[in-house]
Amino acid sequence: MTSNHERNTEGLRNTAIKRSKETFQRVDKTIQHLIKTRQKINFNSVSEQAGVSKTYLYNHQDIRERVETLRKQQEGLPSPKQVKREINDASKDIIIAAKNKRIKELEEENKKLKEELQKLRGKLYESL
Repeated sequence: MTSNHERNTEGLRNTAIKRSKETFQRVDKTIQHLIKTRQKINFNSVSEQAGVSKTYLYNHQDIRERVETLRKQQEGLPSPKQVKREINDASKDIIIAAKNKRIKELEEENKKLKEELQKLRGKLYESL
């Protein structure tokens, strides 16, 4: 028994469209995450974190242009490690300055206490 029914591919087509949209959204979210966390943006990092192939990224012109643009923008920016190192150096400088100030205050207090002690010794000696 042969039938002249056409194959119902509507379900397959809808599933493919849904997957395509989900993949595109996953790539978009990955790029946004990389931007927010100031991570390196290139085809490798996006494909790895989004779970897509680099071929997928290259074949979608809008994604490709976005990655290339962001990669170029990042070239002049310091790396997160470099920023952290600079912050640590600045923090160290602030801590050292604060400690130096505290040392100076303590030295002055020590000097005053020694002078006071000397005066009290003198008064004690005179009273004998």
